[in-house]
Amino acid sequence: MGLVDLIMPKLGESIMEATILKWHKKPGDSVKEDETVLDIATDKVDSEVPSTFDGIIEELLFSEGDVVPIGNVIAKIRVSDAVSDSHRPSPTVAAPPKVSPHEEEKVIEQVPYQPTDILSSQVQPSSNGSKARFYSPLVLNIAAGEGISLSELENIPGTGQDGRVSKKDILSYVANKRSGHFQSLNEVRSQQPQAERRTPDIEHRTSDAPATIPSGNVEIIEMDRMRKLISKHMIDSKNISAHVTSFAECDVTNMVQWRERIKKDFEKREGEKITFTPLFIEAIVKSIKKYPMLSSSLEGDKIIIKKDLNIGMAAALPDGNLIVPVIKNADQLNLSGLTKQVNHLANAARSGKLKPDDTTGGTFTLSNIGTFGSIMGTPIINQPQVAIMAIGTIKKRPAVIETAQGDSIAIRHMMYISLSYDHRIIDGALGSIFLHAVAKELENFDPHREI
Repeated sequence: MGLVDLIMPKLGESIMEATILKWHKKPGDSVKEDETVLDIATDKVDSEVPSTFDGIIEELLFSEGDVVPIGNVIAKIRVSDAVSDSHRPSPTVAAPPKVSPHEEEKVIEQVPYQPTDILSSQVQPSSNGSKARFYSPLVLNIAAGEGISLSELENIPGTGQDGRVSKKDILSYVANKRSGHFQSLNEVRSQQPQAERRTPDIEHRTSDAPATIPSGNVEIIEMDRMRKLISKHMIDSKNISAHVTSFAECDVTNMVQWRERIKKDFEKREGEKITFTPLFIEAIVKSIKKYPMLSSSLEGDKIIIKKDLNIGMAAALPDGNLIVPVIKNADQLNLSGLTKQVNHLANAARSGKLKPDDTTGGTFTLSNIGTFGSIMGTPIINQPQVAIMAIGTIKKRPAVIETAQGDSIAIRHMMYISLSYDHRIIDGALGSIFLHAVAKELENFDPHREI
């Protein structure tokens, strides 16, 4: 019998770590291939990790609640010698390539995680007896590529959560080191006023402490994990982006009447119910092609325009929380393809079957708040995107119709749409022009369109 490693799997392009929610197996338990061993959670979605082998659980290396980097060994499974030999790692491991500031985004795809001394040391206690600092695989790969030792890494000031070293921190450290100007963590702390010298854990507990003790007839509800994540993301987005919201009104009578006319035939032919959401996404995609700056992100002083149009659609979960599944390459799908993707992702969200990759890579987000009866809203940008659109409910209202024979008043299907955008790179003119373009796409919908 031999031992093989169960690895924390890659869960999406931008996901660097996951939290262990629950172990379904304990040491000594037998496990079958593809049988669930543990539940994990990321900042996107919860997921299950199956066993990759038949065998017996030998050791669990992390506890429930631990945050584990992608690629780390999380458990050891005792298997037959034949299986163990076939999965024995090669004795030679190529050193990670050096990373330039322009290549750091590609590191995770190009450099497989390797448990070298510096990479595996992150779970060991630091030499001064304090709590070990967490280092993501990206930071560790950059450190290995730049020849930065663990002791040197421990002295880099971290600006991430709980004082963690982010890629920005280590790249800044590398640049300063090359120029001969850098400070250690102790030097930075020694320059801080005494009141600011608090550990990240103390700061976290202090910020979470209630300002007042509630009294009277109240009910106190503990926020669940996802609600805490949503709260953090919303606050972070407000702190990062300069939010501006513009509004437009559209007459969607042609679109409403067309859908009413074809929906039964569409469902019979495609096996899918057609909602308004794929029609909204179609209009957004056409408008982004005219104004590609709306599908971008800002990194430092560089604007990154995303050529792949991946449209996120905010969806409410049964517990009331929010999640944003993403339709990848929406510009390459026809209306039938968009409808199937919308329905599939919506059903997966409601049933808790979304995969981690279903919620990553979005470049623009749509929030259909009209589903809940709202006529308009001011949505918060889904970072690192630069814009999000909210669609209000469709209502019949009297409207002025301009014709060659003169103006008249008629009952029309009217709707408000709003666009929240990052004023750092999108000015009011561009934001309003894009919003008007989407409105015109919806208003000029062809009522004779074939399905």
